[in-house]
Amino acid sequence: MQIDLRTVTIEPQRQAFDHLVRRFGDKPASRYQEGTYDIQAAENLHYRPTWAPDQELYDPAITRIAMRDWYDLKDPRQFFYNTYTLTRARQQESAEANFKFIESRGLAGLIPPAIRDRALAVLVPLRHVAWGANQNHTFVCGYGYGAAFTQPNIYQALDSLGIAQYLSRIGLMLGGTEALATAKQAWLQDEAWQGLRRYVEDCLVTRDPFELFIAQNIALDGLLYPLVYGAMVDGVWATEGGSTIALATQFMADWFDETRKWADAVVKVAAAESAANREVLAGWIDHWSGRAFEALLPIARLGLGEQGEAVMDERRADLAARLAKAGLKR
Repeated sequence: MQIDLRTVTIEPQRQAFDHLVRRFGDKPASRYQEGTYDIQAAENLHYRPTWAPDQELYDPAITRIAMRDWYDLKDPRQFFYNTYTLTRARQQESAEANFKFIESRGLAGLIPPAIRDRALAVLVPLRHVAWGANQNHTFVCGYGYGAAFTQPNIYQALDSLGIAQYLSRIGLMLGGTEALATAKQAWLQDEAWQGLRRYVEDCLVTRDPFELFIAQNIALDGLLYPLVYGAMVDGVWATEGGSTIALATQFMADWFDETRKWADAVVKVAAAESAANREVLAGWIDHWSGRAFEALLPIARLGLGEQGEAVMDERRADLAARLAKAGLKR
């Protein structure tokens, strides 16, 4: 008996969902497109919020930024749940390996006391800043509009909570539970931290989700991460015997390099939308970056001594150059 094997191509009746066909044409859609585009609830909302009856439950008018299509604010990383969790799982494995290496080799005990004291004074109180970032990103996700914009913000919220936990772990590694209690008191009472604490608390009551996005991702993170994890940890401290701290904070440095590309892309598209958007964004950036600079100056002095102010000037210049590339040259 002879058997003939033949390849039969079966053409699918539908290449993609109708809303994706209308947007991208009759062709197969990517997983990112399927998990992101046109899934914002916009019709048949049952009630207006009792705390803001003048607005819809999901209302693009809650922000001063206006977009013809909120899905233009796409994530260049193309993160949706699957790709995000896989990426962070790999990074967590790397971070766990770093902590295990530090603990198994007793490297924490080899850090010079002066550097260890600086690390405890600067890094551990920052876990409160990271918790504030978690709250801010959650708000932007809840009140922003369009899944292309809001979805990455809930990932940022989860990342911020993870960063807070890593900072707590560093505190326990370098100073035990007493280091966490000392850092909390510093956050609540020390003069050096009150400007940053005020900044975080003012962000918690900022209602415009896009303004809050600017205050957190551009103004604060845009200065804080290059200052702390760049100039302090990977710069001065590493050269003075604190390379172990750089190993423990590798996730934060890598995370900022990745996420700023998304933040820059959002700002660039929003600014290119209209002159009105550019004016609003520029005003927010001037206000919040100025406040962030003043709030971080005492922290720069705490971690870098006399070099702190000069380093902050460099970080501000770097942020201005970064924003100029996004179309917000001032």
